[in-house]
Amino acid sequence: MDIEVLGAPRVTENGVPITAPTPESRHVLAVLAVCPDRLVPVSVLADELTRHTPPEHSRAALDTAVRRLRERFAEALGAGSARTPETVLCARPGGYLLDTGGGRCDVREFEREAGAGYRAMGRGDFGQAAARLRRALGLWTGPALDGIDAGTWLRGRTAVLDADRLSVLGQWVEAELALGHHRGLLLELAGLRGAGGQGPDGAYPAALRRAEARVTSLRAALPAPGTTLAGAARR
Repeated sequence: MDIEVLGAPRVTENGVPITAPTPESRHVLAVLAVCPDRLVPVSVLADELTRHTPPEHSRAALDTAVRRLRERFAEALGAGSARTPETVLCARPGGYLLDTGGGRCDVREFEREAGAGYRAMGRGDFGQAAARLRRALGLWTGPALDGIDAGTWLRGRTAVLDADRLSVLGQWVEAELALGHHRGLLLELAGLRGAGGQGPDGAYPAALRRAEARVTSLRAALPAPGTTLAGAARR
C-alpha cells in the first residue's frame, strides 16, 4: 500500500487507487492514512465522524465506513492475494489500523529526509542539508490532508505536519544561503510557491514570501557579478 497525505490524501493498494464511496468513509481513510501502521482508537474515529453525522450515530457510521472501505480494498486486492481486506484495514482491541505492508508513505519519507537534513546542518554540511531538506519539501503538494474537513484530533495532527513543513523550509533557506546560493534561491522559492496548494493568506505562502523578501534584500547587498571587491568597496 502507498499512502500520500502531504496534500490531497491518496491511498493505493496493489496499484489501485482506493476511492472512498462516502464522505464518512473518506474521512475514516484519511484519519487512518495519517497514522499508517498505528492503532487509531475507535473513540477518535467516532469523534471525527461527528463532522458528518450526529454524535449518537457516529459509531454506527464508523462501522459502515469500515465495511465500505473493506469492499474497496477487496476489489483492489483481487483473488489470490495474501492480504485480505480485514488484514489491510485491521481491527484491533480498541481501534483500527491501516497496514501498509511495507509500502511507501510520504510522511515517513518526509521525516526521513528532514531528519537527515537537520543532522547535516548540525555538522555543517550545508550541501547535503540543502539537498535533503529540498527533497523533503518536494514531497508536499499542498496542506496536509488537503480537502478533508478535519475534526479536533485530525486538526492537531495536520497542524504538527504543517508546522514541520515550515521548519524544514526555514532550515533549507539557511542552508542555501550558507552555500551562497542567493540568486538561484529566488527561483526555487518561486517554484515552491507555485506548488504550495494553499491560499495566499496561509502560513506556508506567508513564510515563502518572508523568505523571498529576505533573499532579495541579501541579494541586493551582494556585489554585481564580475565586480571586484575593490570596486564594490569604492561603490
